[in-house]
Amino acid sequence: MSQLMELIAELCPYGVEIKTIKELSSYRRGSFPQPYGKSEWYDGEGAMPFVQVADIGDDMRLVDNTNRKISLIAQPKSVFAPKGSIIISLQGSIGRIAITQYDAYIDRTVAIFQDISEELLPKYFVYQLQRIFAIKKKTARGSTIKTITKEEFTEFPIPVPPLPVQSEIVRILDNFTELTTELTTELATELTARKKQYEYYRDMLLSYEEKDNVTIKTIGELSSYRRGSFPQPYGKSEWYDGEGAMPFVQVADIGDDMRLVDNTKRKISMLAQPKSVFAPIGSVIISLQGSIGKIAVTQYNAYIDRTVAIFKNISSDLLPKYFVYQLQRIFAIKEKTARGSTIKTITKEEFTDFPIAVPELTEQERIVSILDRLDALCNDISIGLTAEIEARKNQFEYYRDKLLTFKELS
Repeated sequence: MSQLMELIAELCPYGVEIKTIKELSSYRRGSFPQPYGKSEWYDGEGAMPFVQVADIGDDMRLVDNTNRKISLIAQPKSVFAPKGSIIISLQGSIGRIAITQYDAYIDRTVAIFQDISEELLPKYFVYQLQRIFAIKKKTARGSTIKTITKEEFTEFPIPVPPLPVQSEIVRILDNFTELTTELTTELATELTARKKQYEYYRDMLLSYEEKDNVTIKTIGELSSYRRGSFPQPYGKSEWYDGEGAMPFVQVADIGDDMRLVDNTKRKISMLAQPKSVFAPIGSVIISLQGSIGKIAVTQYNAYIDRTVAIFKNISSDLLPKYFVYQLQRIFAIKEKTARGSTIKTITKEEFTDFPIAVPELTEQERIVSILDRLDALCNDISIGLTAEIEARKNQFEYYRDKLLTFKELS
């Protein structure tokens, strides 16, 4: 850091010139022949990586393998990004940036920077873009930039210190990034290990063969369920908020800890409530669309969307919390066997035929007690590790912003 201070004192003691993106570079959006679903645009001999927003990682790199490969026929209708290109997402998750580590073609939701000024080191430019979009996300409603015009984007200011100063900043940030990545990887590995340990004991405690005192029944034999609902169209303002509005649970409101989030994203109005399905506190609910198999025991009264179902008439042979742990185990197994580790669809017949082991209630109580303790321990550790990872990221962002902020030359 002292070397950087010396360079700044020597080369730009009175500040640096601030220029806009359009003064320092141009960019071009990618493209793709329409319609997207046409099979001849994908794969085959000579197919190349095709970069969409989801293929741009949080580490300023592309994923190792893009979700799609673009065919030889489609390549002339797209935009080529050679290895080492700076690309950025300008639709969906806006502001995801990467320096490509392989040749690829890019989608129209992604742009490639061209004609970057010799006044800028490419990696310095990338760090500045990352900083700018981090600021934009903090000030955007809901912490998401949903739209951005070309005019807004090209007017973003970039400080332009002398190249030796840029080089030293890049060196410091690269080292910091490497250390942060190593630490967060270690913490994430520890977190994964704890989750696997919990899953191992959960599956061991909940797995039975049919015996004299343990019967195996299907979900359909042990309960019924009803999907939620919501008046259409979703966007009609009168369905939301107002006096007497209640929590409205959608898939994103179901946490990974078998609880609802503290505050649902939406509140359902008194006018819409009779057209939805009520889930009283203590209800067992499950997502059956999108992220299938997210389960919760509701900790407050709510109404549920049609993407969510509520279990009704749960057999007196089952403790609700034992039922929840069994559901969690079943869907964990289904995800492991699903293509791409995601259950994308499930029919009512498949779902109601899932088997559930039903030991005596005293045994269920014993299992729930053990799993509650293991779950609490795992969650405590997870919260601590997650907080540490977040702290490291915040620390990096703090120093990045400090290093990349300059007084403007007067």
